[in-house]
Amino acid sequence: MATEYGDGYGGWGEERRHRVPAGVRAPFEARSWREFGYVVLGLPIGIVLFTYAVTMLSLGVGLLVTFLGVPVLAAGLAGCRAFGAMERARARVLLGVEVAAPEPLRMRGRGAMAWMGAVLRSGASWRQLLYTVVLFPWSVFSFVVAVNFWAYGWALLTYPLWFWVFPVWAGQDGLQLYGDETHSVYLDNPFEVTVTALVGLLFTMATPWILRGLTTVDRVLVGALLGPSRLGARVVELESDRGVVVDTAAADLRRIERDLHDGAQARLVALAMDLGLAKEKLAEDPRAAAVMVDSAHGEVKTALRELRDLARGIHPAVLTDRGLDAALSAVASRCGVPVVVEVDLPTRPVPAIEGIAYFTVSELLQNVSKHARASRATVDVWKVEDRLMLQVIDDGLGGADTGRGSGLAGLAERIGAVDGILVVDSPAGGPTRVTAELPWRAV
Repeated sequence: MATEYGDGYGGWGEERRHRVPAGVRAPFEARSWREFGYVVLGLPIGIVLFTYAVTMLSLGVGLLVTFLGVPVLAAGLAGCRAFGAMERARARVLLGVEVAAPEPLRMRGRGAMAWMGAVLRSGASWRQLLYTVVLFPWSVFSFVVAVNFWAYGWALLTYPLWFWVFPVWAGQDGLQLYGDETHSVYLDNPFEVTVTALVGLLFTMATPWILRGLTTVDRVLVGALLGPSRLGARVVELESDRGVVVDTAAADLRRIERDLHDGAQARLVALAMDLGLAKEKLAEDPRAAAVMVDSAHGEVKTALRELRDLARGIHPAVLTDRGLDAALSAVASRCGVPVVVEVDLPTRPVPAIEGIAYFTVSELLQNVSKHARASRATVDVWKVEDRLMLQVIDDGLGGADTGRGSGLAGLAERIGAVDGILVVDSPAGGPTRVTAELPWRAV
């Protein structure tokens, strides 16, 4: 409210906004006038929407005995979806309510029949039809309340400025408060005029808060009936998560293929060539053959180490055999800085969650080794209700951010794909605290 008041009155409002009580400045704020405009517009819009919805619904249901009822009903619902978009825009402009569009139509095929079936099956279409029906009686009520309070408030508040109209033009002493055949009461003396203005002041000060109560109901109606349903939003979220999982799996397969091709496979090819040359040299120059065999032995060790590291990166055997505590301790032992690991879990989580937890900590410790310039780090793993919590803290330079397209962004997407959350707290200069929250499902 204060910001709107300052915007409306410039620098003077910015300077005085904290000195004027909210109840006094509310009638003059832009928010109050926008909400009043929303309520006033609601009545004609409600009449149009109600008339359209009832007409199309009645016509469609009445014609269902023939095939014509189906396209008429589908067209009516499609029109309600268009009206819903208009109402979301009106709420956004006048009430500042940002409501997302409902889930799109899911067509099973192509053509007019598929479109009509999608419209009729869509829960969002029927919710928006319900909105057009409910809006009319509510808009009538809110219009009557708002306009009466607003009109009577300002009329009574300004009564001292225009009460002279009655004796000059109406032939009576003032505004008639009561009258019958024998007795009449007019608001004509200074005391009565002052009391009338004070009553108008109370009405005027109360009107903005009444408007906010009325528009709160409008906000609820718009959000509940014109926005996406929980089920629809969940479906969209799961579809997005499925895409992330597929993309992550494809990226992992490409990484494994690249590591095998560029690492172990190349070494094994070189090893085969060295052994072939050593076999040819064996009869002619045993000493040179022995040197080549010794070199090949070193290549075998390197290739085995690379294969072992690759397998550990996919899913280490120690994780399967002994769980997160031992696996994370093994990861910490290979980190470039001292790491303290503390795992406090009542049981083991399911392998999928356990694998994501291991991969998350492994990636975070790699970041600590490569980028953090830290001297020490800690890893904590614990369970809170139905969530598995991971936290990695280091005393490095800080500045880590998931929004820079770094590995943390990919890690956040991977965790989000299983309804998890990744929170990074890394101010410049450190320390860095990365907390991951995963769903808990025990074996």
